[in-house]
Amino acid sequence: MFAMTRRGVLGTAAAAAAFGLSSKLEFVLPAFAEMAIEPTVGHYKYRVGDVEVTAIYDGIWRKPHDPAFIKNASIDDTKAALAKAGQTTDFMPIPLTVVVLKIGDRLIMMDAGSGVGQWQANATHLPANMAAAGIDYKNIDTILISHFHPDHVWGLMEKGTNAPVFSNAELVVNATEYNWWTEPGRVEKLAEGRRPAGKRIADVFPTWKNWKLVQDGAEVAPGVQLVAAPGHTPGHSGYLVTSGAEQLLVSADIMYVPALLAPHPEWEGIYDQDGPMAVTTRRKLIDRVIADKIKICGSHFPFPGSGTFVKDGSAYGFTPTIQA
Repeated sequence: MFAMTRRGVLGTAAAAAAFGLSSKLEFVLPAFAEMAIEPTVGHYKYRVGDVEVTAIYDGIWRKPHDPAFIKNASIDDTKAALAKAGQTTDFMPIPLTVVVLKIGDRLIMMDAGSGVGQWQANATHLPANMAAAGIDYKNIDTILISHFHPDHVWGLMEKGTNAPVFSNAELVVNATEYNWWTEPGRVEKLAEGRRPAGKRIADVFPTWKNWKLVQDGAEVAPGVQLVAAPGHTPGHSGYLVTSGAEQLLVSADIMYVPALLAPHPEWEGIYDQDGPMAVTTRRKLIDRVIADKIKICGSHFPFPGSGTFVKDGSAYGFTPTIQA
């Protein structure tokens, strides 16, 4: 199932408790512990009860360091956090993983990826890795959308034509998210840099008839419940998968870069539309994951996009999964 690695970020408070100590431990990662930037195999299967989960690697954004990326932290702060997590500090590594659930004979995709280079030039791997995992995208019958940022929904549209890639699949999304982005006049209200994406959404998505708009708590597939997680966007959502005694939270961008936000959950990202609300949501849901022993995966966790959180005082420790 979930194999852990010493390269992970073990919460120091949790580690101190585990060793019977009264104060925090500082873990220093050796040079050889730096995590690989990209995986050698782009798919990874595990189970949650009777549900087969396949993590599929889409690609990585080698984002140049930008003082605006985290509103309340400097580049030096973010580089230090990356280094402690055993990750490169040459750039901000933001990988993208898409998850497919097999529930009975149904294939349910969680978000649609970034559209074969439409988001980032080197995020093109989803189709090949999906095929290598034995999944035919034509057999996807439901796509559960977390939010309408390009790295999560550009894969719904063909490059250049905007034709639907999954014309026969049911597209499920929080009604708040859909209504916010498609509201008349919304594009003009967006910051200038976001208007092209907003216009594409407003021009294309309302023309499709296969949307299903749902509310917080809705059962969107057998054993799968939408969990509202606002802040990153107004209708940003996770999906809670339950099978028998096991659960998995498909968390999208709640804790989008764990190397930064686990030890510093109060940091607000530039892409968090409502930073304080995103912080509140982050703490609430990660606390729930820990308390209820829920497995968790995230779109931008190191591939295969899953791991374990522990409490570390007022913050968290994170240990990523590695491929077995």
